[in-house]
Amino acid sequence: MRLSDTDHLDACLPADLRGPATTITKIAGGLSGAGVHRVDADGRTFVLKVSRGDESIDAWRTRIEILRLAADAGVAPRVIHTDEARRAVLSVFVSGKPFVAAYFDPRTREAAIRDLGRTLRRVHDLPVPANADSRDPRERLAATWSSVSETPGIPAFVGDAVRRVLDETPPRSGRDTVLSHNDVNPGNLVYDDERLLLVDWDAAGRNDPCYDLAAIAVFHRMDDETCRRMLSAHDGEPVTELPAFFAYIRRLIAVLAPVVGIGMQLSGGRSATVPDKSETLESTLSLGEFYQKLRTGELRLDSPEGGRAFGLALIKESFAL
Repeated sequence: MRLSDTDHLDACLPADLRGPATTITKIAGGLSGAGVHRVDADGRTFVLKVSRGDESIDAWRTRIEILRLAADAGVAPRVIHTDEARRAVLSVFVSGKPFVAAYFDPRTREAAIRDLGRTLRRVHDLPVPANADSRDPRERLAATWSSVSETPGIPAFVGDAVRRVLDETPPRSGRDTVLSHNDVNPGNLVYDDERLLLVDWDAAGRNDPCYDLAAIAVFHRMDDETCRRMLSAHDGEPVTELPAFFAYIRRLIAVLAPVVGIGMQLSGGRSATVPDKSETLESTLSLGEFYQKLRTGELRLDSPEGGRAFGLALIKESFAL
């Protein structure tokens, strides 16, 4: 059976949700390569995620354990059904207010920052499953860059940014590793009845808590004072000085995210870049300029041009951090 075929996906659902009145629509692909589908049945909406056929059963079981832990702690959507044989999991679809809307609304900004810090702390307080992956972002950056560095069309300043981060000796963190979501971007944060949830836990594993905090700080272009308020909410005590390790991880993530994006495109057999030898750091859009073009519709994140512009804007942002 080919689980990617819509005709067979209903077999992944619990019996009471199967039938001709149920509609299943593919909506995305997860970081793990899983197929993600929207399921509308009996007046309710769910998300069905079916893993790659080559994913090991142990890895799938660990992901389900993490999902259940997070859902029970109120930081992830509720798990409705799992099918181990088909590597499938059905969760509640969350359709509330996006975090980005609350963050950029002056009336709710401070509350959103507190919600973010406290929610990530609840994630980091979860027990780490014994078989959870251990994530070292420096090692991942070095390995991924080694495999994509010769790709035609990558501007020279991308390599400069990678070497700048890898040549730097990281400061000591001083924090214990925790269960980390590892993909805290604006699209994975949403409110459900005023509670902030994280979705898409494909990349979750053991990591330094600063990784999740620094990731959202990069994507939302948080200044140092905002970062301190977020860290204060996370730590439960005032943070008066931005930790050196947090600042370093911000720089690393701004480079890692686009480099990993190139690697994922290449592994999927797609062209990762559009060669342009004239492109320079100065001519590249800043992250703020990119977001402005996104808002006006001049660029779309799901287009090759938009994805490339976003990645290069992040690279440019790394030099300012």
